[in-house]
Amino acid sequence: MLNEISKQLTSFLEYLEIEKNRSPLTVRNYAFYLHRFLDFAKIAKPADITVEKVKNFRLYLNRLKVGENTLKKSTQNYHIIALRSWLKYLAKQDIKTLAAEKLELAKIGERIVDFVEGSDLDRLLAAPLKVANEEVIQARDKAILELLFCSGLRVSELVNLKQDDINLKKDEFTIRGKGDKPRIVFLSNHARHWIANYLRVRSDMEPFLFIAHDRASEAREDEAKPLSPRSVQRMVEKYAKVAGITKNVTPHTLRHSYATDLLQGGADIRSVQSMLGHSSITTTQIYTHITNQQLRDVHKAFHGRSRDKDK
Repeated sequence: MLNEISKQLTSFLEYLEIEKNRSPLTVRNYAFYLHRFLDFAKIAKPADITVEKVKNFRLYLNRLKVGENTLKKSTQNYHIIALRSWLKYLAKQDIKTLAAEKLELAKIGERIVDFVEGSDLDRLLAAPLKVANEEVIQARDKAILELLFCSGLRVSELVNLKQDDINLKKDEFTIRGKGDKPRIVFLSNHARHWIANYLRVRSDMEPFLFIAHDRASEAREDEAKPLSPRSVQRMVEKYAKVAGITKNVTPHTLRHSYATDLLQGGADIRSVQSMLGHSSITTTQIYTHITNQQLRDVHKAFHGRSRDKDK
């Protein structure tokens, strides 16, 4: 029989899945973080959760070794975010426990986003046509790279696209992103052309927009599955190497490149927030420090003026 704390945790995870409509991955991660806390702190009932036990748990996380490294501060914070969310849920159920407001997140350094631009980007987008592959694989991979860059799609959003989701006679379509929130995604002429080309050379009737074309998938009798996020990640990494790009490039790097390109082109931060599907403007603001044209102009206008006069 489940003990009290297990019942409460199961109830919370079901609440996340059904009422909050969280993704299966989010629910799974919350379950992992909270089970780790309960196992460490030996919690039997919600009232057992105290500031002292949470403090000791945070010290444990901070010193926990994963291979040669300790847990990142952001990963440590994910545990506390999950715990705070659960505590808020328990409070709504009038169950005695620690107040969520007593838990603060650890401060972490500002994120530095990595992106690809200029000739590196041109070489990356052209790379699928430089590799000796079957025509359908060349067309698929080229379409994927063009779509990632022109739309800012998350890789999870891309692999779940179906052919019916996109009308190539239009330059926009609607997807549902994180939290099942709908947003408009725009197609460039390049992406539209290469998606149409890919669909033209395909000989199957599968519904997914991007599927595997290897021999193993062709031998299956069941319905073809979409490419996995990991498959797309490996594909992007491969073409980055083909393009001679030495830094790590992922599908999310192309999402960063999309946002950076918009801001450098003059787009306002609120519009970019909407196009990325960010629920908070704070998330989008990670890009502003690398795209602030005003700061660049000030630097050029005023830095090193005395040295220029000496020449």
